[in-house]
Amino acid sequence: MAAPFYAKSPGNQGYIKNMDVVGFCDLNGVNAFQMALNKTEGGRYYMYCGSFRGPGWNIVDVTDPTKPTVVNWLEACDPKEYPATNTPKIQVADGLMIGATGGGVSFLHGCKPGDKSLGSLQIFDIKTDPVHPKFLGKWETGVENGMGVHRFMYNGGRYVHLSADCPGFTGNIYRILDIIDPTHPVEVGRWWDPKQFTDGMKEGEYPVDGPEGHWQFMDWPQLHGPPFVVGNLAYLSYYSDGLIVLDISDITRPRKIGQLQLKGPFSGKYAGARTHTCLPLPGRNFLVATNEGERFPFYNKEILSQGPGKGAQPMNNLHMVDISDPTDPQLVAEFPYPEVPADFPWPNFNTAGLDGAQGPFGPHNIHEPMSGKPWLDQDPNRVYCCYFHAGMRVYDVSDPYYIKELAYFIPPNPEKLLFDIPVPGPMLATTEDCVVDDRGYIYLDTWHDGMYIVKLKDGI
Repeated sequence: MAAPFYAKSPGNQGYIKNMDVVGFCDLNGVNAFQMALNKTEGGRYYMYCGSFRGPGWNIVDVTDPTKPTVVNWLEACDPKEYPATNTPKIQVADGLMIGATGGGVSFLHGCKPGDKSLGSLQIFDIKTDPVHPKFLGKWETGVENGMGVHRFMYNGGRYVHLSADCPGFTGNIYRILDIIDPTHPVEVGRWWDPKQFTDGMKEGEYPVDGPEGHWQFMDWPQLHGPPFVVGNLAYLSYYSDGLIVLDISDITRPRKIGQLQLKGPFSGKYAGARTHTCLPLPGRNFLVATNEGERFPFYNKEILSQGPGKGAQPMNNLHMVDISDPTDPQLVAEFPYPEVPADFPWPNFNTAGLDGAQGPFGPHNIHEPMSGKPWLDQDPNRVYCCYFHAGMRVYDVSDPYYIKELAYFIPPNPEKLLFDIPVPGPMLATTEDCVVDDRGYIYLDTWHDGMYIVKLKDGI
């Protein structure tokens, strides 16, 4: 390439090891959050991008990864009628695109309590025309102006496994939809922690002791990540309760059979989801669990040194868990701290941009291979992670007890805001979500920037 894509301007260059940057798309100024890839019968690749900026989905043709092109914008609802709605999560399989809508978060999106939002799943046919999805049906959570649907799993077939809010409960619970008729989705099962019954509380209240304000909901038992289903087992990432394993052989009556608590030495204070994702590795008796970090721009030095979360932040990391006995999951290894580039302007990622104050550092989304999506990379020995401002990280987990980092890409810092909210902290590049296709191309999106496409160097 004549010029590296990873230098946005003089003095603002990214950091890269054992990777090449192949392409970049600015997504027409609408940031992507979760992404979902589809490969058509004709061999074309399309990326469907949810957004925390929304409310809608970008459709990007990535057949030629050197020239990713936005080919359509699909609106989820009228933004004037539902000003707080965003479209953060999306899944594609079996010729269907399923998009989640939900309410915004004030400190991320600038919306106010009571701003109207639409909490739903919307189902589209993309087999007929992948560029112009045809609306088929919608399912609503039943909670007015709530968080709606957050993360969910759809691996093809008739069931969608959701993290969603629900009337009568505090915090998201596990809800299962039957979409055998996609024009009329029907809830057929659910599971919750007993504490989540509203029981006289207002929906959305979190009766957690302590002064942490809007972070109290992180210490309340509720479902964050998608319920990953393998056979008759569902693996749930429950904020403060860690990994929970359910037997769903009776889809109408999920039953808890195992748990691994992660809160304590891992996660807390100004971090994100206490337990973010619990992903079984394909064909192996191991699972990767993550505790979410957070985005530095929302935390200045004063907040971190004087606020309710002052003092040392607990460790947020990726964990290797043995699930050979699903009734007794065991933590067996920790992923290594992300390698710091030799010319990085700070000594580590915990204090990057904050003049020595420790921040809420940790990982975010990981690549999620699924058997019903053969166009995705299915290698059970590789883990791909967007590690917020530590960038995209690639790990060799062939030996689950001796995990090795192989490569990284830290994009250049964003040069403009994509959200209409103040940013008190440093404008650091922040990677959010990643998808890896069957050709080896790695797609990653960023908080105030677009989508990068990178690839491991030959032999890595």
